[in-house]
Parts: sequence; C-alpha cells; structure tokens
Amino acid sequence: MNNDTIFALSSGHGKSGVAVIRISGDNLSDFAERIIGKFGIQPRHAYFVNLSDDAGEIIDQCIITYFAAPQSFTGTDVIEIASHGAPAVINKIFEFLSAHNMRMATPGEFTRRAFYNNKMDLTDVDGLAALLDAETDVQRKSALAGMMGRDGKIYDTWRSQMIEIAAYSAAILDYDADDLPKNIGQTVREKIKQLYTEIENALSRYAAARAIRGGFNIALVGETNVGKSSLFNQIVGTNRAIVSDIPGTTRDVVSATLDIDEYLVNVSDTAGLRENTDDKIEQIGIERTKNEIENADLIIRVYTGKPSTDKIADNEIVVINKSDLLKSKPNKKAIYVSAKTGDGLNELLGAIRTQLHKLTDGSENMLVINARTKCLLETARDELKSAMEIRGENFDLISEHVRAAADAIGKILGQITAADVMDATFSQLCLGK
Repeated sequence: MNNDTIFALSSGHGKSGVAVIRISGDNLSDFAERIIGKFGIQPRHAYFVNLSDDAGEIIDQCIITYFAAPQSFTGTDVIEIASHGAPAVINKIFEFLSAHNMRMATPGEFTRRAFYNNKMDLTDVDGLAALLDAETDVQRKSALAGMMGRDGKIYDTWRSQMIEIAAYSAAILDYDADDLPKNIGQTVREKIKQLYTEIENALSRYAAARAIRGGFNIALVGETNVGKSSLFNQIVGTNRAIVSDIPGTTRDVVSATLDIDEYLVNVSDTAGLRENTDDKIEQIGIERTKNEIENADLIIRVYTGKPSTDKIADNEIVVINKSDLLKSKPNKKAIYVSAKTGDGLNELLGAIRTQLHKLTDGSENMLVINARTKCLLETARDELKSAMEIRGENFDLISEHVRAAADAIGKILGQITAADVMDATFSQLCLGK
C-alpha cells in the first residue's frame, strides 16, 4: 500500500445542496489545522470555516472534520470537507488539494486502505459493494449484514475449524495414540463431513443470493405473435415494448426493473421463437432469447391456444393470452390472461410473487455469495470432498486437502490473497470508497 495522500468526492456527482470530499493520508493534523484556521483542533469535532486557497481567496463555507488514525474509516488520518455541491466549488477544492501534493483516489482505494489497516476483511468489502448497489430494502438488509461482519465471522469459524482438523490429521501420524484425544480419527472425519455439508448448503442458496443482489430474472418467452410484448407492458405498467400484429416484431430483448415485495425484479420481453425465419436480425434475437431463458429464475411461457406440452418445470408459469376471445378455460395448470383488458393479471402477479418468495425467502439472512466467493467456496467444498473420500490411515493426505480448503476460505477473507483477487474485489467500489 502506498502512502500517498488521496482525495475523492464521496457523495454523488452533479449539483446538490451538500458535497462530501474525503481525504486520507498520514500526518494530516497540520493540514487540518491550516484549513480550519485553528491550532489544537479536536478529532471528530466539526468546524464551520471559510475554506480559503493559498492566495487567501475564499473557496466556500464548509464543515470540516478531522479523524485521527487509527479511529477513522481507513485507519489513516482522514479529513472530511462538507461543502456546497456546486460543480465549480468541488473543482476548486480539488485544485486546492492537488496543489498540496495530494492526488485523486482510484476506485476502491479508500476501502483498500481500510482493509490493509485491518478495519475490514474482504467479506466486509463485498458487503459494502452490495450495499452501494442496493435498490430495494431486502438488498439493503442483506448487504448491511455482510458489511457489518456477519459473513466474515462464519468464514473465520470455518477456516479455524479446518486449520484445527488439518493439524490433528497431521498429528495422528506423528504422535502415539495415547497422546491424542480418543477416537481422533473418527472425530476428524465427522468434522470434515459437517463442514462439507455447511458449505454445500451455502452454495445451494447461491441462486437466491444472486437473485437478491442482482435481481430476480423473469423472461417472457413464446412463439411469435402470442402477445408477449402486450403482456410485458401490462406487467411493467408502461409501453416499453412495441406491439404489432406482424410476427417477429420484437427483434431484441426489452427489459424493465420492478420492486415486488421489496425484491428487485428484472422482467425481459424476448423475441418470438420460431424455427423458420430468414431474417438474420430476428435470428440474432432468437439466440438472445435462448440466453435469457438460461439465465432466468422464472420463465413465463405465453401461448394463445393449447400449450405444446403438458410438462411444466418448477421455474415456469404457463400463461394463455387473449382470454377475452375464449369461451372456456379448460387448462387447470395455466393462468388465463388478457393483455388487452388486464383480465387475469392479478392472478399472474400472485403466481410471480409465489415463485419469488419460494426462491428467496430467508436468503437475506444467508451469506452474501458473489462470483468470487462462489468459486472459492466450490474449491473448499471439493477439497473437503476429496478428504472425505480418502480411506485408511492416509491422514497426511487428508491434512493436505483440508489445509487447501482452509486456504480457499482464507482467500475469501483476504487473509491469503493474490493481487488479482484483491484488484477484482476493490474495483467493485466507486471513488470516495
């Protein structure tokens, strides 16, 4: 970690009533006293000042707070300047700070310093990144729990248990049985199995964790001209998709986001599926539809007549559109709707809610698993599985597999790291964080 003095706008960009500019570095007390215009300032005390440049010209009236290391977000000295949010004011403050050998921070650099100064581990950083992206209350609660150390405690417990198991496994070969706890071999195997189960259970909830953080993905699919776009417009409440009687009107994926029961929901209207089309643009749209289906948590298959199959997957809802033109509704497994009149829409939304809660309920209290942590958890699980499959007295091999699992968990926490892991984690964050 470098010792440069860095600064960044920690509040949002654009014109605003107040802007917060954060400075991090070593030995900033003298600079804080200089800009506050007072000696012997108190840390964590807000001062109202006329902030002036080196020529004595007033830049703005500000509230300035000095945080002395290590009692700060980064663990270094920190100064926070709360100014008016005019772009001209912010730029002038930036010019003033640059003139004092300070530089603009890179994305995530403040949090990187907090990590290096043991203010956060990488699970806290992941939680912070999720919190900054949160759009719904469920996302906020889940991310906040991760940022405040819930996930780190779970991972740290797993890692400590793995290190202990690896140590006992190695000791079995080096010490007499009388010097070790009774039935230590059986105990080791039982603990490995327990850890494997706990990690496997966490991974089984990855789809739910991803849905909470990135949104619950719904894809409307079906053949051409069945009214998918009209139904999409009814669901999202606006005319986002083009509606036409011409087959193949939708050439690309049209998406919208909704907040349903405090969960973020991504709804996609896809190109109609048909095998015989010479239109290359439509063919591309069909390929994108197939990708949407693969990534969907819920698929709404839209028909206007009898469905082509009676088989309904667990993540599918069958909808028969244009119910206003039908005399009967014989299919008990389908939901009949009219995108034209809105008939059946409440029933469809209720079915969507049921599927949403089926996947996500309780997951806001589970680990915040992203792509990075998922890969490392899979490594740890696989190493534990390899240890479980070893028969006989080969406890040296068991020890190596369990130690490798502990290393993977250590990488989640940042206790055993590689540069690319670090960069990928901190680059999620924005300037000022």
